[in-house]
Amino acid sequence: MAIWLTKDRMQNGPVFGNMDQFIGLGIFVDTYPNADKTHDRTFPYVSVMLGNGTLSYDHDSDGRHTEVGGCTAMTRNAIYDTFLLVRYVKNRLTLVVDVDGQQEWKECADITGLRLPTGYFFGASSATGDLSDNHDIISMKLYQLTVERTPEEEEEEQEEVTLPRVDDMEQFHVEVQEEGMSRVQFFVTLLFSIMGLGVLAVVGLALYGRWKENRRKRFY
Repeated sequence: MAIWLTKDRMQNGPVFGNMDQFIGLGIFVDTYPNADKTHDRTFPYVSVMLGNGTLSYDHDSDGRHTEVGGCTAMTRNAIYDTFLLVRYVKNRLTLVVDVDGQQEWKECADITGLRLPTGYFFGASSATGDLSDNHDIISMKLYQLTVERTPEEEEEEQEEVTLPRVDDMEQFHVEVQEEGMSRVQFFVTLLFSIMGLGVLAVVGLALYGRWKENRRKRFY
């Protein structure tokens, strides 16, 4: 299941029922892992993705490469209502959940420096594979928050935002690149290690042959 804040109205697609390469914000409640089951992520898992129109959600990796925040939330087969609260104020998005039936909020994600354009559409969608559950959206409540701002914050608020972004997006890209390039780095490291072992083996054989020859001369 997914909750959306997007530039375009809902269109059928492969990302939890909506289009891929969307522009906006997606919050995904994923109940089943597609990636290696031995990784350090426990499902059900709630993740946050910021789309700029070029990023694709990778189902095979459960969206790890494009995730900007998330947490484990046991929303599956609950006998009580579960709640998800999203708050966006002063370019900061916080996501908290109440999934234990204890009426207690627990922090799930806290993303600062996040900038979203205005005039986007709210929505929800869902999709399933071979395994399926019934998940009912009882209600969605939207509120406009009124907060006090400093003159600097007021000036910053008036800045026009044309595409969703995170102020520290450069660091975010570095994290994504490291995730995607790990196999290449492993291959290069392995290749140089093999070459280094080969050089050591050749040098070792040459030294051993010279030592053996010297012993023969001494014997005679």
